[in-house]
Amino acid sequence: MTRPVIGIIGNSYLVNDEYPTHAGGKMTSHAVAEVAGGLPLIVPSDPALVDVAELLEVCDGFLLTGGRPNVHPEEYGEAPTEAHGDFDRGRDSVTLPLVRACVERGQPVFGVCRGFQEVNVAMGGTLHPEIRDLPGRMNHRMPPDGTLEEKFALRHIVTLTEGGPFHRVLGAREVLTNTLHGQGIKEAGVRIVIDGHAPDGTPEAIYVENAPGFTLSVQWHPEWRAAGDPVSRPLFEAFGDAARSWAEGRRPSRLRSA
Repeated sequence: MTRPVIGIIGNSYLVNDEYPTHAGGKMTSHAVAEVAGGLPLIVPSDPALVDVAELLEVCDGFLLTGGRPNVHPEEYGEAPTEAHGDFDRGRDSVTLPLVRACVERGQPVFGVCRGFQEVNVAMGGTLHPEIRDLPGRMNHRMPPDGTLEEKFALRHIVTLTEGGPFHRVLGAREVLTNTLHGQGIKEAGVRIVIDGHAPDGTPEAIYVENAPGFTLSVQWHPEWRAAGDPVSRPLFEAFGDAARSWAEGRRPSRLRSA
């Protein structure tokens, strides 16, 4: 059986501080191939190289990855500050219209970390530049030191809405996740439903209300050891099922994709 093609949004990096690349994490490709059952295809995040309409025809679903640069605040009507960090306007130009097109078409899209934030901004939402500076919020950023295992360690509970799509997919109302982000949702976009929160109130799980396809997105990083994690695995399996349905010409029901 031909695997559904999953477009993995790549990030721009400089190798050895001089050689420009478009790249994606190996753990993400493994999660797509081994858990979602898809064919991973890294997409250059540069509108000079890719066209959204063409991507929609080539790929059956899209994984919006995390990344160090943040969505530029001009995309949600605010001026940039030092707290907003680095930007990638090329990626903004690709992913934001891509999200809106996927929502309209019912084509599966799964947002992770920055990708979660992109889905919110694409639907008209706004972001806090630095969650840890808000009263009562914890530091959600990646620990600066330690091994990769320590940086991606499970760090807090996410409480999900009773009977919501995440509750249905994961089979639990409380799940334990990692956390490696600085920004977060300030105002939810049009039709964005916040379906899960961290203990400090930070939104952690969202979907697009009444979307005809898969739109689940999470603020944490489920690609880390996805095959063996009881939270990550069902998310990637559900995303893979949605992509296969799209590839086979079927459209997921509203109830299932929520």
